[in-house]
Amino acid sequence: MFVFAAVLAVIVSGCSQGTPKGAKVSSTTDSLAYAFGINFYHSITQDSVEIDPLLMAKGHMEAKENTAEMDEMAARTFIMSYFEKKQQADMLRMYEGAKLEGEKFLEENKNKGGVMTTASGLQYEVVSMGTGPKPTADQTVKVHYTGTLIDGTKFDSSVDRNEPAVFPVTGVIAGWVEALQLMPVGSKFKLYIPSNLGYGEAGAGDVITPFAVLIFDVELLEIVQ
Repeated sequence: MFVFAAVLAVIVSGCSQGTPKGAKVSSTTDSLAYAFGINFYHSITQDSVEIDPLLMAKGHMEAKENTAEMDEMAARTFIMSYFEKKQQADMLRMYEGAKLEGEKFLEENKNKGGVMTTASGLQYEVVSMGTGPKPTADQTVKVHYTGTLIDGTKFDSSVDRNEPAVFPVTGVIAGWVEALQLMPVGSKFKLYIPSNLGYGEAGAGDVITPFAVLIFDVELLEIVQ
């Protein structure tokens, strides 16, 4: 991406501005080097990262002289790790209010009558208990369900589609995987799924935002043979 952007910058510069002024530029490759510096600076600052240009130049020179303290793979890994952590921190700041609201909801909900909480943090209510077998992790099930957010927003419903869903027990989010193995066939449970057992900091689609707590009404219809 950086290379493409830099080349594009050179082309645009060549078409509109010619050789950069005020710099010791004597050839097209010098212009390319100059353009790389400009492009890299703007690419990084767009991500709100302040880079020391002297250290960047030091890394460049030592890589060229094969005296750098990191090899190329270590450098790439460090950069990827840095931006992944930065993205997570930025996401947490952006959705901190929603995260706290979800945590408050679960804290209050677990004290309501009939609500059970497992070691993982999954909360559920038994609406009606079936008499069939409980599915295991290697089986496939057929269910009806309706999913909502804690504010009541509905994001999915097999009931509305009038078409039960069929999927492997382990083919869904972690909260479902755990809950399904607690349900005898014929049961109806209400699930309250913390974000870490749902879609986490990534969210899903336009409705399920990062750190969203999910509520599901689930009816286990059968184990599919």
